[in-house]
Amino acid sequence: MADPTPTPLDSIQTAAEQVRTQLKLKAFDAEGVAHLANFIEAQRGKLPAAEREGVVMALGCFLGQCLVQVYRAEWGTGRDGTTGVGLAGKFFFNPFYLVDAQLNEGESASVAAFFASVPGRLKAPPAARKAWIS
Repeated sequence: MADPTPTPLDSIQTAAEQVRTQLKLKAFDAEGVAHLANFIEAQRGKLPAAEREGVVMALGCFLGQCLVQVYRAEWGTGRDGTTGVGLAGKFFFNPFYLVDAQLNEGESASVAAFFASVPGRLKAPPAARKAWIS
């Protein structure tokens, strides 16, 4: 019997596992994200433009899988059609954007700082909607 056709989720998980293996990381966890942030910093300014998109995609898969494993998030598609990670039914994060932001902006957009901020985001009450905006 032939293997079933791989789904986009299978591709994401495969890419995340390849990054984990290549960076010699033990797990999809906060320690792995800290190493990822350091790796991204080391690549800033050195990453050839032709390789950037593929690197952002691969590293974003790893970051997203860490969110899934640690915070019980789920891969999904946002309202705008982007792939990302949904969390607690009220947040949607694009890990590819987060990786790209750190490549562009450096430590001020650290994926590790973002990752560490998630528990606080989950505890914070939802922002009140402004009645005057129509």
